[in-house]
Amino acid sequence: MAKSPNSKSDAASLSVEAGALFRQAAAAGREALNSAELDRLLSGLTMAFQEDAAPAQTTVELRISLNNTREFGMVLSAGTGGLDAELDDSNFRKDRASVYAATELTDAEDFLGLFRRTLAYQRLVRAGMPPPDAKLKACFEQLLILARSYAPGQAGATFVLRNLELNPVHVGKQLLVRGARCEFAEPGATRLPRPIHKIDKLIHPSSIGIIGVSASGMNFGRIILRNLMGSGYSKERMTIIRPGEKEIDGVKCVESLKALEGKLDLLIVAVAASAVYDLVDEIIETGAVESVMLIPGSLGETRKSREPAAALAARINAAHAKEDGGPVFLGANCLGVVSHPGSYDSWFIPLERLPKPQKKPERNSVMLSQSGAFMITRLSQNPWLDPRYMLALGNQTDLTHGDMLGYFAERPEIETIGIYVEGFKDLDGLDFAKAVRKAVLNGKQVVVYKSGKTAPGAGGVMGHTASIAGGAILFDSVVRQSGAIVAEDFTSFDDLFYIAGAFHRKNIHGSRLGAISGAGFEAVGMADSIESDNFAMEMGALDADTVKRVEEILVAKKLDALVEVRNPIDINPGADDEAHLQITEAFLLDPNIDAVVVGLDPTAPSVRALEESKLRPGYDLTDAKSTVHLMPPIADRSDKPVVGIVDGGKLYDAMAAQLMDKGVCVFRNSGRGTKALVRYFEARRYAESLRQRQARI
Repeated sequence: MAKSPNSKSDAASLSVEAGALFRQAAAAGREALNSAELDRLLSGLTMAFQEDAAPAQTTVELRISLNNTREFGMVLSAGTGGLDAELDDSNFRKDRASVYAATELTDAEDFLGLFRRTLAYQRLVRAGMPPPDAKLKACFEQLLILARSYAPGQAGATFVLRNLELNPVHVGKQLLVRGARCEFAEPGATRLPRPIHKIDKLIHPSSIGIIGVSASGMNFGRIILRNLMGSGYSKERMTIIRPGEKEIDGVKCVESLKALEGKLDLLIVAVAASAVYDLVDEIIETGAVESVMLIPGSLGETRKSREPAAALAARINAAHAKEDGGPVFLGANCLGVVSHPGSYDSWFIPLERLPKPQKKPERNSVMLSQSGAFMITRLSQNPWLDPRYMLALGNQTDLTHGDMLGYFAERPEIETIGIYVEGFKDLDGLDFAKAVRKAVLNGKQVVVYKSGKTAPGAGGVMGHTASIAGGAILFDSVVRQSGAIVAEDFTSFDDLFYIAGAFHRKNIHGSRLGAISGAGFEAVGMADSIESDNFAMEMGALDADTVKRVEEILVAKKLDALVEVRNPIDINPGADDEAHLQITEAFLLDPNIDAVVVGLDPTAPSVRALEESKLRPGYDLTDAKSTVHLMPPIADRSDKPVVGIVDGGKLYDAMAAQLMDKGVCVFRNSGRGTKALVRYFEARRYAESLRQRQARI
């Protein structure tokens, strides 16, 4: 059994020793270390290796691993070991069974903080042994050195670490490894970097060409042409590539790409998939285009098309070796792009089916989606999301999630980014996670939903955009630790993307909530919704001045005999619009309250919530004392978030819509609104900790 040195120089020499061991094993025709080699490798860690050791019964078993994942490269994980390691992470709350982090985005102190959340760590504490933090931190630090030395993409590296599994690990006077496995391989090929700066040509094109426009019928190409014109893009800056035609719908036509007068910023390809292969070669050879949008589906989505689609992607990748980087390609199977600053809409959905009125005074968000239909349904159901840009990535034949997010992470006018992911290209998950971290450090918020969480779901993804879904728990852990807000489903994506956009410029002072409603169930429901898996808000203790102020409001409204001032507060169904909002403002001014959720009680007879009241003409939304007139200035002048709840049926759609049009954050039930606020506060607090940590480096 080898002894375990502790000095930093010993840790740094670990990568050198590992390389020698890999060469020795490879010379023997092996891709895994044997027992003697493992003993030598682990001697560079603050632990000992003894497969036949008999630990004390009180010893807690851990599992500590390095794994080279397809999406995220090297990932460090730790959690419950031994027989308990066989239990699926999905049986536990988040971060209880195991924790994961991309090695390029964590350090030993950070990962130890994650590990403290696990049941394994809590068992160590309950076992009454000396705090293991120093031993664990040293172990994590040295594993990170090893991971970074043998991660994929390391220049000059002759080997890549596939995995290093330590299970079980016993914590006592030292870390004792009783089972270990280490596998390695030769480095694989990597894709050339895309010329990301050309995304600017894609979303702000000074010229657009279209291939695939019918001269007589309304095919996809013709719909795209009409949408371009309908969204304000001038005909003079468009060119249709179509032999035998002079013009279509007033837009000039040319015979071929070679006949173009100058280089196009953007070429939209709306031809059959079978025609794309030769066309892409022509695009690359002529050098006539800076960016390309591939609309056709079925490229790589069927078994028959996967091989030619892979060859197509390889030719596009090779073109990036050119001096100018070659063109960038969006798609295939791509709905297109909506760029309000670029004054164009290339979606092949007629504008009459999806109008895009401006719902924000300033559009400051982006939606990126592998599925165009995802964006269509989200925007149709919630036009208040109102992104500045919407881009469908499709199959990621060229441009990837990581590329797109990396580009928008640097855009100063963008505040929130919503992303729908089905799968990543090799190692693009790591690029994506790095881009999330970059965006968060730049003061932005990133909301992500990933599909393909189950085996049937993963199969559906593969048939849709030819993606590999990857592990849901791994994705959630790595992307969340990068700083993103990870949504569990479509509804939570809508809620979190919406609330992030609404409150980006509000201050988050603490985590104390104020809850107000005239419906008792609603006030209690708000209090019951203040916890997430790893975070909880608390009900703020009202300041004495706030209590006095609210008591005066209740007296003025003749509600003092019916209501006790507390938090949460049930202000009685007899409260009118003014009572709701005066108490809301009193709560917002309280130094012990950091955010307010207020039930606006639209069904209460004293609230002016109807678009038109036949029983009491004028006692409706048109009244100057209605909530839709009183609440927006209160929400606007407060630096704290306030969420309005309009829990009612279609009769109250107008009330909710008018408030949202005026910038008030509104949800249609208290549970959704409060849970979204809690998740948002959790993400904002974590983002701030990342920025503080970055400032100390």
